[in-house]
Amino acid sequence: MPEIPDLTVYLDALKARVHGRLLEGVRLGSPFVLRSVEPPLNAFRNRRVESLSRLGKRLVIGVEGDLFLVVHLMIAGRLQWKPKGQKLAGRVGLAAFDFENGTLVLTEVSTKKRASLHTAQGRAALAAFDRGGLEVLTASLDAFANALRRENHTIKRTLTDPTIFAGIGNAYSDEILHAARMSPVKQTKTFTGEDIATLFQATRTTLTTWVDRLRAETRDGWPEKVTAFRDEMAVHGKHGQACPVCGAKVQRIVHAENETNYCPGCQTGGKLLADRSLSRLLKDDWPTTLDALEDYVASRQPPR
Repeated sequence: MPEIPDLTVYLDALKARVHGRLLEGVRLGSPFVLRSVEPPLNAFRNRRVESLSRLGKRLVIGVEGDLFLVVHLMIAGRLQWKPKGQKLAGRVGLAAFDFENGTLVLTEVSTKKRASLHTAQGRAALAAFDRGGLEVLTASLDAFANALRRENHTIKRTLTDPTIFAGIGNAYSDEILHAARMSPVKQTKTFTGEDIATLFQATRTTLTTWVDRLRAETRDGWPEKVTAFRDEMAVHGKHGQACPVCGAKVQRIVHAENETNYCPGCQTGGKLLADRSLSRLLKDDWPTTLDALEDYVASRQPPR
């Protein structure tokens, strides 16, 4: 799911192309992507773009008349900038926003169509899409501390909860926690003031570093490579690979459709966290250290 860094470069590219431009109309490739009936899409025809913004993980296009298009890309939704009047491609083309100088295409390469488009009229209606999470890049340390301490959860869950922190998901929470050298299952109630300051700095540094990196990669072009898995990442998507800091093998916790990646050497003092998909099978035999895991893996290898 695109998070703050990718959404930021999407906004950069949109502002350069459509701010102040006329939105001539919106075409739907799938009627299911549109989740609102009021105001209708035809109310947006031939209105000039006045604002472009991010609301959590949603992108908002504001046009004349205090009207807003709210796009949530979910996991597999992506935006493409195409020549004006570009046809929507088969099942993956969900919607096309036709501007006077080109067409913005919303696609989703997935059998589960989760990306969505909402319409809203007025700031009060737009505010209904705000999940309430804190924007960490503009927040103070005190505001960050208050948000973190509001409820007691694992820090991984807290960072990715849109009602607590805005725009952070599975990928960048892994990177933030690696930078902070913190276990993803550390309970927020145990955080000291020093812990909070460390996490605050790691969060801001990780996100701004990636925003700068993606901006440098995109330059004046369109962000084509929007993905949660990047070669330069330290731990996310790197299960079994060497940590770039300490060399330990990156481990994971799998739960439902989510996967948490972490480095035992940097984050958990060498201890392994139980992977739910495996520990239910292994029960008491679940290895608790990297050495024990290596021994277990070796014991399962067929003799040569």
